[in-house]
Amino acid sequence: MAGGIDNEFIKTLIDKTDIVEVAGSYMHLEKKGGTYWACCPFHHEKTASFHVDEGRQFYHCFGCSASGNVITLVKEMENCDFVDAVKILAERAKLTIPQKAYDNEQTVALKKKRDTILKILNDSAHFYLNNLNSGKADAHIEYILSRKIPSNIVRAFGLGASLNYTDLPKFLLSKGYSKQDIIASGAVNEAEGRLTDSQGGRLIFPIIDAFGQVIAFGGRALKKTDFAKYKNTRETAVFNKSKTLYNINGLKKLKRGQTVNSVIMVEGYMDTISLYQGGFKNVVASMGTSLTQDQARLIKRYANTIYISYDGDGAGQKANMRGLEILKSEGLEVKVVPLPEGLDPDDVIKTYGAEGYQKCLDGAMSLTDYKMTVSKRAFDLDKPEEKVKYVSDALRIIKGVGSAAEREMLLKKLRDETGISYESLNRDLQSEPAPEEERDTAPPAVKKDESDAHRKASRFVIAAFLFDAPYTKDLNIEDVPFDDEVHMLIAGYIRSKRMFDENISIPELFEFFDDGSAERAELDRVIDLDHGDNMDGEVNLKTFADCLKKLKSDEIDKKIDELKRSFTQSDDNEERVRTAAMVQQLIIQKKKIKGGDIL
Repeated sequence: MAGGIDNEFIKTLIDKTDIVEVAGSYMHLEKKGGTYWACCPFHHEKTASFHVDEGRQFYHCFGCSASGNVITLVKEMENCDFVDAVKILAERAKLTIPQKAYDNEQTVALKKKRDTILKILNDSAHFYLNNLNSGKADAHIEYILSRKIPSNIVRAFGLGASLNYTDLPKFLLSKGYSKQDIIASGAVNEAEGRLTDSQGGRLIFPIIDAFGQVIAFGGRALKKTDFAKYKNTRETAVFNKSKTLYNINGLKKLKRGQTVNSVIMVEGYMDTISLYQGGFKNVVASMGTSLTQDQARLIKRYANTIYISYDGDGAGQKANMRGLEILKSEGLEVKVVPLPEGLDPDDVIKTYGAEGYQKCLDGAMSLTDYKMTVSKRAFDLDKPEEKVKYVSDALRIIKGVGSAAEREMLLKKLRDETGISYESLNRDLQSEPAPEEERDTAPPAVKKDESDAHRKASRFVIAAFLFDAPYTKDLNIEDVPFDDEVHMLIAGYIRSKRMFDENISIPELFEFFDDGSAERAELDRVIDLDHGDNMDGEVNLKTFADCLKKLKSDEIDKKIDELKRSFTQSDDNEERVRTAAMVQQLIIQKKKIKGGDIL
């Protein structure tokens, strides 16, 4: 049973789902020959090495070795667990998931807790919405009107009202939820034995995930307070701020209906709502947090270009340089939107309209230009010592640019800004050390295969059987002396399929191993050996024969070593003579294997 769901249903789901169609909803696929290729969504690359095999219904990246079936793909792309991935695909295939019999009590408890929290948050969202429409939320309505948010936008974002600190806990307890569960949801706090609404008195912004589920709330204070103007409910079993973006559900819905070429990133709820109202529906918010790798990967599922549209003040425009580098490291083209000093996106929309904000977008700077602008602001170029510091800082930025043409243009711009000759700047640039890449923001390196010759040979042989290479047709896989547990399991699977004259299904194999395990990594290494040519051809035939000889010779060497140990430890002459004869026979057998045609 996989993830607590019947294996037969999983098999049916995989059979009824086309991985090419699913992958194509997340990335641009290009067909070459009989297979599909894309730039890998799991590591930064410029040349496509992500391969989707339509015939065998699996994907594999020849750059980072990521691989899996259609369920694994959805898990990774949607950042969800196995059960949620199955739900997404079942809904897509119009299949009903059978009653689940979970593997163990722990799985049952975790799933029940998560489902309960989601129900509590959903009921809380409806409670807040009813409050807003109750006639008792005058302050909340007044705020909404002052921000010129029309009723259709209020409904689209599910805005609500908390009237006080006590009504929500009473409501949830009346629904039959336990005290422990409503506290675990984050919607309710406990202090000195009293339960209180964690967003008491605030305008409520439901935070909704890509599956349309309410996972947390943001709240805006309506009066002057010593507390934060905006705050989110705390992190829970369903809410991790660093993995979440506000309006990601809206972005997902938008992509289902049209091509999304770029995403606009703002800081808060009102900026998101204002841009959405102005027609810029491809907008999400980081909710004031530093940008993370998980958020970068989330964005990359929807577009390859991101516009950072933070506040127009010095702090806002200088915000999160490290976060911008994280976005870049995930292969996103980063552009920074200059806004009028002191204004945020909401202000621009209110003051200059959608046309005014579009002009800001049209003037967006590349990440390098933005770095140069931020650096220039930090120095007074009328002072010689400050100018020298700026030049030094600017050259470090230019050194990190990959394109020679772009470096030349930036040097000319720096020349014009400082009055220093191009030649002098270029000489200093050449002597500038290469910038050190941030270790934690660098794209994942492809691991070098340092396995010994025996394991490499074993991988090639098992891969040839797995991909049904023509020269394996008349060979018995049980005659191959595999000693790696993963290779032995794959061999057993192949043997059983051959026995019943069934087709080998690589997607089935992915369910045998846990994601992230050493065993799964070994399966990925095996799959790495198939480069779309079905391992056919004379070169592969010779490699297979050499590898098979290696495995059989190594097996004989192992037997010889065991017999030699027995010979040394035995005091019985007759036994020693028999052992020596057996060793001699094995040596002859090994010579025949090395010199003969093994196929």
